Amino acid sequence: MGSVVALAGQVGGAKLADGLYRLRGKDLSVIVNTGDDYQHLGLAFSPDLDTVLYVLAGIANPAAAWEPEHETRAAHAMLKKLGGPDRPALGDRSLATALLRTQGLAHEHRLTEVTLDFCRALGVQARILPMSDDPVRTHVLTDGGAVSFHEYFTELGCEPPARGLQFAGAADARISDEVLEALHADDLEAVVICPSNPFHVIRPILEVAGMRELLRSRGVPVVAVTPIVGGKALKGSAGKMMSELGREPSARGAASEYLRLIDGFVIDRQDFALADSVRSLGMEVAVSQTVMRSPDERVALARATLDFARSIREKKAAEVE
Repeated sequence: MGSVVALAGQVGGAKLADGLYRLRGKDLSVIVNTGDDYQHLGLAFSPDLDTVLYVLAGIANPAAAWEPEHETRAAHAMLKKLGGPDRPALGDRSLATALLRTQGLAHEHRLTEVTLDFCRALGVQARILPMSDDPVRTHVLTDGGAVSFHEYFTELGCEPPARGLQFAGAADARISDEVLEALHADDLEAVVICPSNPFHVIRPILEVAGMRELLRSRGVPVVAVTPIVGGKALKGSAGKMMSELGREPSARGAASEYLRLIDGFVIDRQDFALADSVRSLGMEVAVSQTVMRSPDERVALARATLDFARSIREKKAAEVE
């Protein structure tokens, strides 16, 4: 068995990353979206990094995986009492990563270094890697102008129709040495795009200068898993955003966001009827249960996805022969 690289963010992406981690352990690297990172009260918050970290460490809040389990909000209550901001509702335990991240960055440690320190402290053997150590910020274009994704999500509740997206800093951002090492590994077996919002989670990763080209040039299967099941996103704003951006809110619509990048797409059993339509986009299709309600279901989907990638690799090898 070789190494695996996953692209992830949000709860769904973290769940599949956890399934892959349970199968591959230290041979997994997870490249995580940082376009949603933000500053608040002078602290540096990385919601997707924290979500993946807590889930892989086995300490995520079952109801809100971006927080540690047994979260409390005494500090937030006191902030409000003192006239501080009402949103976001900061958790006491969640402040630990923000405080240490802010301190590390202030001492000129790279975000990757800080994140890998968190992995070691929590016993996570996989490498959780920011998509870049350079700042990239996702902005949602609305009828009222461009807003940061943090403002769009936290203050506006994702209500304004999304008219487009911008990724400030992506064109100048550098792929870190750790990400390059993971993607250039001699034993790299597959790249898995986890079931995350294609627009504000996966696309910022792909917009980092040279990332798409690197993924295409590696010659290993690139397989994506649908974030849309039965025409709906299980979590987050993917379905709403797809409709507002003029895309079809379906598994086929999600697959079309990865044209000329992926070799295969995993759809849910509910969407079996869409298999041929997705194949018409020029990619292989696998049908599996993509809804992950338990750790066993995370592992099952991870195994099915890696088996799918292996079948694509074997097919390509046979065609060459």
